[in-house]
Amino acid sequence: MSKKTRKKSPSTSRKTAAAKPASVRSPKAAKSRAAKAVGTKATKAKKAAAPPRKRGSQTAASKPLKAPPSGAVLADGAPAPAFRLPRDGGDSVSLSDFAGQKLAVFFYPRADTPGCTREAIDFTRLRGEFASAGTAVLGVSADPVKAQEAFRNKHQLGIPLISDERHEMLAAYGAWGEKSLYGRTFMGIIRTTVLIGADGRVARVWRNVRVDGHAEAVLEAARAL
Repeated sequence: MSKKTRKKSPSTSRKTAAAKPASVRSPKAAKSRAAKAVGTKATKAKKAAAPPRKRGSQTAASKPLKAPPSGAVLADGAPAPAFRLPRDGGDSVSLSDFAGQKLAVFFYPRADTPGCTREAIDFTRLRGEFASAGTAVLGVSADPVKAQEAFRNKHQLGIPLISDERHEMLAAYGAWGEKSLYGRTFMGIIRTTVLIGADGRVARVWRNVRVDGHAEAVLEAARAL
């Protein structure tokens, strides 16, 4: 066999390929490796610039909410703050609608939650006795009107439910303030009831209400007013 026709052995081919520089072997592969290197450097730079993650908590910090306006604490004998807000059914309710009669307003944190449901049912159950005592009853929360209507229909509530989504009446009546839960402080609705006399002045305020027996206590106070 002549030297010209002699074939190279596989081992010789591998050695030859290994001896070639990377740029000769594959220009595309070289470009790909260069791009990966640039990307890796950029990723490391971003990680270095990012703030360190806190360990031990999987809950995102809540956004701070605006505090209620000053003068939101009602005193006995003070004029009841005026209001006009939408209610279930599509109408609106204002303080002037109850001129010349007593009015009990209970502020609850959220419609259709256990405590708020029991409270609304209790006031509904006693609404005839409140009427006999010359006292109207209103329920107020920050829930939208549709949620109030669903709450009313689900539990067959018979008292007007006011929607104060902007917290204006809640703040004016001292029912919007700082609360704490599981070590977290936030702004929210404080369960509160305000009894207003026929003269339009605050007769009594209950704060941080305990639901059990509360409607009965408000009824007794209305009767004595």
